[in-house]
Amino acid sequence: MSKRDYVNTSVQEPPLDYSFKSIHVIQDLVSEEPRTGLRPVKHSKSGKSLTQSLWLNNNVLNDLKDFSQVVSQLLQHPENLAWIDLSFNDLTSIDPVLTTFFNLSVLYLHGNSIHHLGEVNKLSVLPRLRSLTLHGNPIEEEKGYRQYVLCNLPRITTFDFSGITKADRTTAEVWKRMNIKPKKGRVKQDVL
Repeated sequence: MSKRDYVNTSVQEPPLDYSFKSIHVIQDLVSEEPRTGLRPVKHSKSGKSLTQSLWLNNNVLNDLKDFSQVVSQLLQHPENLAWIDLSFNDLTSIDPVLTTFFNLSVLYLHGNSIHHLGEVNKLSVLPRLRSLTLHGNPIEEEKGYRQYVLCNLPRITTFDFSGITKADRTTAEVWKRMNIKPKKGRVKQDVL
């Protein structure tokens, strides 16, 4: 099967679902059996899953140590990973490993323990990210939370399960002009 065929067919594949498994560390995924849904996940000849979605929600993860290595063990084409659900875990930051999956278009991080709004900036390198959730994290309480995210991730179309409107974008731009100071360049002083 060519890479093109894989991309076309795998979008419809069900997720590799490890939700509600009480997983503490990513390495546990290798020995844990994923949940079975109505349709089984297809596997390659080598036994790896042919899916673009990985659900790890409702566990007790507090970091993503070894995430890339484990995903490579589980998925035939980890570079095509498009949807990661890490909602309802104990993550305190957005691990930079998530920014290495350039085909990521859906990322659920709601219901975690992310405290610093600046963590969002890491996600700006993901060219295909369109849907993001962060509600239920301490950062949601920060003033300008929604506007900050929209300013820093202008390509997303859905945030916290709500579509982003033109009015949202306008409000975010106004908020940005009022709250984010531009970096000042050095002003040359004339020497007499």
